[in-house]
Amino acid sequence: VALKAFESELGVQDPVGFWDPVGFTSDGDVAAFKRRRSVELKHGRISMMAAMGYITPEVTGKLPGFLSPSAGLKFADIPNGLAAVAKVPVAGWAQIAAYFGFVEFSGGFDDYKSGTPGDYGFKVLTSSDPAEKTKKLSAELANGRLAMMAIIGMFFQDGLTGSAWGDWANYTASPLRAFENELGVQDP
Repeated sequence: VALKAFESELGVQDPVGFWDPVGFTSDGDVAAFKRRRSVELKHGRISMMAAMGYITPEVTGKLPGFLSPSAGLKFADIPNGLAAVAKVPVAGWAQIAAYFGFVEFSGGFDDYKSGTPGDYGFKVLTSSDPAEKTKKLSAELANGRLAMMAIIGMFFQDGLTGSAWGDWANYTASPLRAFENELGVQDP
């Protein structure tokens, strides 16, 4: 019954179709489905920005100036990726947490009750053509899902190699290449 209730919703895409392996929609609760869809859209949007922001300093360099003038800490002094977590001052993390709290509480919790999940009034992906609008919104969902997996992959890659992007020496000079001089290993 739940499959029939949600199989025509936005985000049901080929080749998987409607996919709910844990059974979150087994009760057919429409409000709960819309809430989960709203959360999925929010996490997807954040992940798309995070994936770009995670690799940008490695590709383009860092901002000039000070991260913390009182501590004499410049942006250039902060390492990229996960190593930055321990280097950013506590006051910086407090500012980030305060901003996240402001965004979370000012955006409202009930966007999915009064309309379309994820619709905060910012109409970038709209179109007068319903088919085009559906295509764009489906692409946003698919890209958000991909970005969620991408940022998780970048975290793991950074944790294992020390770099989320660009330094291929981390792969070629790694323990994964330990057997290249073994008997029978040949150049192609």
